[in-house]
Formats: sequence, structure tokens, C-alpha cells
Amino acid sequence: MNIKQQSFRTIWPVADGQAVEIQAVEIQAVEIIDQTSLPHEFRIVRIATLQAMIHAIRTMQVRGAPLIGASAAYGMALASQVSAEDAALAAAAEALLASRPTAVNLRWAVRRMLQHLLALPVQQRRDAAWQEAAAICDEDVALNKAIAAHGLSLLREVAATRQSTGVLNILTHCNAGWLATVDWGTALAPVYAAHEAGMQVHVWVDETRPRNQGASLTAWELGQHGVPHTVITDNAGGHLMQHGQVDVVIVGADRVSAAGDVCNKIGTYLKALAAHDNQVPFYVAVPSPTIDWQIVDAQRDITIEERDADEVGFMQGRLDNGELARVSLLPEGSAVANPAFDVTPARLVTGIITERGVCRPAQLAALFEQPVNG
Repeated sequence: MNIKQQSFRTIWPVADGQAVEIQAVEIQAVEIIDQTSLPHEFRIVRIATLQAMIHAIRTMQVRGAPLIGASAAYGMALASQVSAEDAALAAAAEALLASRPTAVNLRWAVRRMLQHLLALPVQQRRDAAWQEAAAICDEDVALNKAIAAHGLSLLREVAATRQSTGVLNILTHCNAGWLATVDWGTALAPVYAAHEAGMQVHVWVDETRPRNQGASLTAWELGQHGVPHTVITDNAGGHLMQHGQVDVVIVGADRVSAAGDVCNKIGTYLKALAAHDNQVPFYVAVPSPTIDWQIVDAQRDITIEERDADEVGFMQGRLDNGELARVSLLPEGSAVANPAFDVTPARLVTGIITERGVCRPAQLAALFEQPVNG
């Protein structure tokens, strides 16, 4: 997607200081866009070791379920440069799996890499690891482009039935744009497709406390791509829905159960409740690796990540003199709880947008021809 009119992915391999295609070339590292520096600084960080990749995932230099999966795949490739023996790869996989517990794409990508590599002779594994990680990235882009196409058709249908001002108003929560994936995004992919197709769209961007992924990331990437948008406080969405200013809600997810329950950034459940009360359609956009077919009872079985209290207690911003500063927000001694995700029941979800099309939550397993394990 576009950054100052230049096309970027969120992660790419490098050799000799240059971005490269995965061929017969000596890969040294990968580079990422450091999302903790946005929106104030566009910063590219080189990742050359497994531990550096684990740090990037844990500290949210890379974030978003699909991108976490792609980053984990490259983490396995980085580990293979040190040792491609069975024990070393298994240890690398365990370390990556422990970095973020909620997003299912991480587990999916690590298991895919491990299964692929362990089936090969040791001497072939290093090159194969880089090739497989690149394939995972290319597949993510293709899946998200398909989501964009199906979502565009959906937005046209919504526009035909709901809009009264000539502008389609879309509300989103957290960041599910191209920064959360290798490219295109999930929830924002249909928005970008609609914008490119000439539809008049406007996005209400939840700030998404405590890490402000909406205000810092979604607003930034929409601005880079020229999509009209307005940042709102997390609690403003219900008010806007009551006054007819939201035509549709589209969010992403870190995990979707076989029954269509949606685990996403904390606050998503409240948006779904408000949308349900105001008859506003509520859609979730996910590629198939985000669907966990083994989970039926999402509230019981999905581990909700409890993150550091400092994310709530401090905020980074730019001062009047241009300097970046980290400021304290809370009274000294106040306790903090920081659950990173919540679960939205399938009954509140109008539909799920996937690379195979749009379906009701109850139709998800049939769409992918998957059995539901009770």
C-alpha cells in the first residue's frame, strides 16, 4: 500500500542491505515497519535473529493477526540460519508460540513451518524456510485481495439500502488495515477497494485505547491512501449510530471460532452491542488462517492476553516543540487491568467476510467445508 506515493509491504527479506526476492540468494535478515513509532515517525527496523523477531512480536512493532503469523514464519527462517536441526527448530517454535497467546495465525504459521521443515533433510531446511515464509506472505496478500473484492460487493449492497447523504459511513475499531497484514488489510481491504472504485466512503476511526491503534495506525494509513476519515473516542460510536451516522461496522479479528464467535481488540463487543441495538450491520473480515476450527466455545476456550499495566498508565505523543514524550496518565498507586481482547458472540455478527465470500456466522463451517467439533 502507499506511503508517500511509494508502495510498501509490512515485512520483507533483505540481503546485503537490499530487499530481495526469495531465490538462490543469501538472505541475512528481514525488515519491518516499526508500528510503535507511528504515526509520528516512519521507521524501518532490521530483524536478524529469532530473539529480535520475538521482541518485535511481543512489543507490537509488528501486530495484527495475519502479520504476526507472517513474522513468526520469518522468525523460523531466521532460526534456521543458526541451526536447522530438529531440536533447534522445535525450540524456536515454542519460543515464538509464547510471544503472543491470542492470535491464532501465529500458531498456524509456526506449525505450518515446522511441519514443512521437519519433513526435509537438514541441509535443505534453511533455504526451504525462507521460501515457505515468503509463500505465507504472498498467500496473505492474495487472501486479503479476495476479501477486498467480496467486501466491495457488500459495501455496494449496503450503500444501496442505507446511505442517504451520498457518502457511505463505515465505523471500524482498532487497526485491521494493511499494517495488520502483509498488504491490503482485512477490515479495511473493502474500504480501499471501494475508494479505488470511486465510491464515496468515509471511515469513523475508533481511537482504540489503550494503545491507540486506531488513532495512530488506522488514521495514518487511511491518510496516506487518501481515504476520508474522522478519529473518534472509543465511546462515541453508539452515539453516532443512534443518530444515523454509521451505515455499517467492519472490524477484523485475532481469532474466530468455528461457530462464528469473534475474538478481537478489547471494545469490539461494545461496538457490536451498539450496532445490534441500532440495527446497524456488523461485519467481521478475516482470512481463513484466522479461523480456529477447534474452538467452539470462544469465551471459555480462547486465552485472553493480559498486557502490561504501562500501556494503560502511559501514552506517547508529540509535544508542542516537536519532541516525542511518554507521559503518565494515572494517579500513583492506582491498580490497572489490561485485557487486550474480548469476544463478540456470533448472534451479534451480521456476517463474516472471507476470501471465499460473505456468510452468516452459522454458515462459516459449511463455506469452508469444515466439520465443527463440539
